[in-house]
Amino acid sequence: MADRPPKRALLLHGLAGKAAVWDPVAAALPDRFSCTTPELPWHGMADPAWAHRPDPGRFLVDSVWSGHDVVVAHSMSANLLVEAYADRRVRPRPTVLVCPFYRPEPADFDWPTISYYLNDFHRTFSEALRVGDTARFPEARREWLARSLRDQVGPYGWTRWFETYLRTPFLDLGAVDAPVLVVSGVNDVAARPDDGRALAKALPRGRYELLDDCGHFPMIEQPDRLAALVRDFFDEHLELT
Repeated sequence: MADRPPKRALLLHGLAGKAAVWDPVAAALPDRFSCTTPELPWHGMADPAWAHRPDPGRFLVDSVWSGHDVVVAHSMSANLLVEAYADRRVRPRPTVLVCPFYRPEPADFDWPTISYYLNDFHRTFSEALRVGDTARFPEARREWLARSLRDQVGPYGWTRWFETYLRTPFLDLGAVDAPVLVVSGVNDVAARPDDGRALAKALPRGRYELLDDCGHFPMIEQPDRLAALVRDFFDEHLELT
């Protein structure tokens, strides 16, 4: 192993996230993985103008893609990555999708679904604040911060995310011929475990892992467990020993 260069791992945060969210996972991975954690245009304090143009996936394809052997992507970035694979914009490679959104049929989207994700959009940010460094804050302050993050993302950011979700029934997942591990949290209030399970089933080489006592942010809630899953999955498919 000493004479082998490290495998280059790209770790992508989700909507209103930040690159540092991956620090515990990157620290828990062995040295044979060299991790890159870019700050994406939809990070928590981003200028909302990133969403004024369609196709946010272009940021993954054009800006941060080249030269990586494996990818771990969370939430909206996971969806954008799968879409880029399915559209053949980038070559699929061994990938871990953490808490992705997916519905197999257009009829799976109804008015209550849209109402939930629009009117309770802030709940995902509330969860992030509850399990992160801000867990020590009073609940009222966390709720205020969650709504502030929602407002920072704005209507255009929400629309870009939900458009991505709405497109999932139409993806050509047969084009995603690389091994993919889909990880969900059993208590996720945003990306339902059923979404992850259905996506793994639809992928030609998909595998599914459900984490107990975990919500939408396994990299914060269970970083060692997630790192072990990432390590073992990539070791298997990159034939590392």
